Parts: sequence; structure tokens; C-alpha cells
Amino acid sequence: MNKIAVGPSTWAYPMPAFLVGADVDGKPSFTTVAWGGVANGEPPMISVALRHRRHSYRGIKQNFVFSVNVASTDMVREVDYCGLVSGADVDKVAVCQFKVFYGKLGHAPLIEQCPVNLECRVVHILDLGSHALVVGRIEETYVSENCLTDGKPEVSKVKPLGYAEAPDKQYLAVESIAKAFSIGRELE
Repeated sequence: MNKIAVGPSTWAYPMPAFLVGADVDGKPSFTTVAWGGVANGEPPMISVALRHRRHSYRGIKQNFVFSVNVASTDMVREVDYCGLVSGADVDKVAVCQFKVFYGKLGHAPLIEQCPVNLECRVVHILDLGSHALVVGRIEETYVSENCLTDGKPEVSKVKPLGYAEAPDKQYLAVESIAKAFSIGRELE
């Protein structure tokens, strides 16, 4: 198989399609983030990369807390909308009809319609150039009861939304294809 060099890129697939939330001047705001993922296991941490001009990033810097809301495929319109418009101009909560709730951190708005919500306290903010990498310690996780199996979220019930930049910017459904830490044993 021939490989073609295409230059540096961020094509690590699939990317998540998170809704990252923060209170900005006392009002909940959400932005869509595809550049994010688990940053540490003990203690549990997650990272998200946001452009400096994002309205929600302003709220993260005001309160040093934020939320990561794992959207389901049922929420693709809302996720796309939250990436298209600025919370400085539009009340996304009203337009998307989000039911917002708060956990123990107070200024990290969470979306009830999202099957999984992570409530985070900022540990690091790294200025990397076009984006700031925000690393947050996960202080609490909330999961919709109907998405749990034996007390843990089940991917087929969560129906997490993914994103692919190339070739033509698409949202993806994530599905299970094999049992982890098992399928590889077939090669032994």
C-alpha cells in the first residue's frame, strides 16, 4: 500500500462531539468541541481545546470550572448549532431548549438531555497557539439512568456523537464492533 504525505493535520478519528459548558457573566453557555478526550486516569481528568475567542472559554477563565456534556446522536442539530453561533450573540440554551442543571461546582452548567455529563475543575490552561488546551479534573459524573447497565454507561444506550473533519465534515455514530481486551486474543 502506498502512503501519500499530506502534511501535518489533526485527523485523529473519530473525534468526540462534546458540548462544553461554562457560566459566562452568570449565564450558562455551551460550545461544540471536537478536540478533546481523556487526559488522566487517577485522578480522572479530561482535556478540551478551545479557540481563545470562544464565548464559553471566557466563562471557563472567569470561574475555573466547566462541563463536558456527551451528546447523543439524537442531538446532532443542537450540537451543530452550538458550533455555528456564538453565545455572545445568541441564547443557545433557549434556542436548543436545553434543560440546564448544576452539580456541586456551581458554575459548570450541565445539559439534562445529554446522556453523560462531566463536571470539571480547571487544573491547567495551556496556550498552544490557535487554541487553549484546558485540562480539567472530573469532580463528578452524571449518567442518565436509562443509559446504565450494571451501574456503568453502555455505549449502545448513550449513542455518543462523533465527528470527522475530512473529507467533508461529518457527524458520526459510534457503535460497538468487538469486545476489548478479548478480540486480540484471537491472534495468539
